[in-house]
Amino acid sequence: MSLLRWVLLVLTQTGGKRLRGEILPAMSPSEIYRRIWAMVERIPEGRVATYGQIASLVGRPGRARQVGYALHNLPEGTDVPWHRVINAQGRVSPRSSPGWDGLQKSLLVEEGVRFDADDRI
Repeated sequence: MSLLRWVLLVLTQTGGKRLRGEILPAMSPSEIYRRIWAMVERIPEGRVATYGQIASLVGRPGRARQVGYALHNLPEGTDVPWHRVINAQGRVSPRSSPGWDGLQKSLLVEEGVRFDADDRI
């Protein structure tokens, strides 16, 4: 499934709110995080989405960093595929804790995601 087809599928399933430019009402951080986690769970194996794409899909365009914060705060032992979210340059984002970016790349490679010589997907 192409990323475009996946995005269209998600928009269809969410009522197309982003297609009509509607913005969701204010939510508490925990509500926003749950929406972000639910959207990330929909990314198919072997595919990726950007932080910005996820932000737009949950009705928070321009809030890519909030997606990063939500993923950073995933509960321990979660099944949410956090590793399928990358930055707008098509790369794994560097982390403050050593080793996590390498783990993310390894998980993506295991799923069949290919990287070029510049580590872009």
